[in-house]
Amino acid sequence: MKKRTKTIIAVIAGAAILIGGIWMINESRYPNVPAFDDHFTREFLNKDKKVDDGFYEFKSKTGQYTMWFPEEYQLIKENEEDYVINGNSYERWIAKDVNHKAEDAGGGYIEVTFSNARKAENESFTVENLFKEQLNTTKPNNFETSSTRIYYDAAYTYFKGTQEVVKHNSKEHAPNTYIAYIVDKKSNNAIELWFDKSKGSQNNNEVTEKKWLLTILKNIRFREGNENE
Repeated sequence: MKKRTKTIIAVIAGAAILIGGIWMINESRYPNVPAFDDHFTREFLNKDKKVDDGFYEFKSKTGQYTMWFPEEYQLIKENEEDYVINGNSYERWIAKDVNHKAEDAGGGYIEVTFSNARKAENESFTVENLFKEQLNTTKPNNFETSSTRIYYDAAYTYFKGTQEVVKHNSKEHAPNTYIAYIVDKKSNNAIELWFDKSKGSQNNNEVTEKKWLLTILKNIRFREGNENE
């Protein structure tokens, strides 16, 4: 009986070692960065495509766009509202910097909302209202890539009591809220992107941070051949 028990224990131990070995081999296939430490986040990333220092390619589950995703970030999925998708027409997700260093760009939250409901004739109206409502400006910065039109702006925002105060070009405070609206030239697809800095990242270099964000915006790619009627 004791011999049989020892045999069973040995088999279980061997199986555990084998499973553990397989798990370690599988894990070693992924880059050693925070984005790939999270199993949900890695579902969206191409482990074999580090597109630039600090970024990996992110593929939307809608199949409608790709973008550069910061390797220090992880998608938040604490409840069903953190990640929302509706077929290939809508997707919203939030990601958090989990390994922020004070001297780096970033250090906060990114929220991305994709929709194919934009109408070309309403683009200027949508942009004006978005930036007026959120950042108290009707003329955001804008530029184009070969396939997109990009609008963006930033401000230092805080609450004074229940009222939100928005300050542009503040000498005392660098921007802590960035908003961008990225439009596909060939379809009704558009992305609204927010970047909110965490309290611990207020001393970041503003120039470096802006360059970091513009790198993300410039490298959003909508699926080709997806013209909407």
